Amino acid sequence: MKWERKKSDTFEDRRGMSGGGKAILGGSAIGIIILLLNMFGGETGQTIGNILQQTQGQQQTEQTQTRELTAEEIELGEFSKSCFEYNNETWEKVFSENGMHYEKPGMVIFYDGVNTACGSATSASGPFYCPGDKKVYMDLRFFEELKTRFGAKGGDFAIAYVIAHEMGHHLQTILGTSRKVRQLQANKNEAEANKLSVCLELQADFYAGVWAHYNKNLLVEGDIEEALSAANAVGDDAIQSKMQGHVNQESFTHGTSEQRMEWFMKGYKTGDIKQGDTFSALIN
Repeated sequence: MKWERKKSDTFEDRRGMSGGGKAILGGSAIGIIILLLNMFGGETGQTIGNILQQTQGQQQTEQTQTRELTAEEIELGEFSKSCFEYNNETWEKVFSENGMHYEKPGMVIFYDGVNTACGSATSASGPFYCPGDKKVYMDLRFFEELKTRFGAKGGDFAIAYVIAHEMGHHLQTILGTSRKVRQLQANKNEAEANKLSVCLELQADFYAGVWAHYNKNLLVEGDIEEALSAANAVGDDAIQSKMQGHVNQESFTHGTSEQRMEWFMKGYKTGDIKQGDTFSALIN
């Protein structure tokens, strides 16, 4: 991906810091559960954060600098900041074209653990968006795990795709989609509520594709393949098959690998925010 360094007044780099009220999880099993439930965030970030607060309490400790970041870490942080700002520029333009006001979110990159308005979380949560403070949270070391553990190709555009997906959840928050879904889920059984979560996640993939459509000038050969590889790796069926050896469709919350790739490509090919109605397409 072609990119240039950008400034941002809502991007925070908390790597190399100690404190921050990280939650101490008791054993790897909890971490795996959170990873599966909260992969790529969505509204589940708020639920998990609340559980962590209730069961362990939220430590309030002052963050202090503990070490210097390496040159590679600094470059990766700058790349993430630029992707974040490319998203903001795109959505400000799209919203303006459609007669709407775009509200800029925040983004935090961290190591190990972080405090949010949705509660404390660890790196095991995976990247997520917190609607409580309207910020994207991400431990960038997640992408190495995405490649080594879940078989994604890796590459810088895999990171760009995930950031764009989480920004999609921000769009759903300011457009009111997330609130409507939560209201509908309150009156549904678990399987039906999960279907609504799938629609929400696939729509975020669609928005990521729309963002890529508007930024074709930044793409280089192989970028779209990197995004599709990441989407394929984190499909519910792919994760369940790898982690538990079988697939339970009723427990899906993010969509299959095929669905995630399909909706990303629909956004990329059309560039039309109005064609992202995953709810009508998937729920009879």
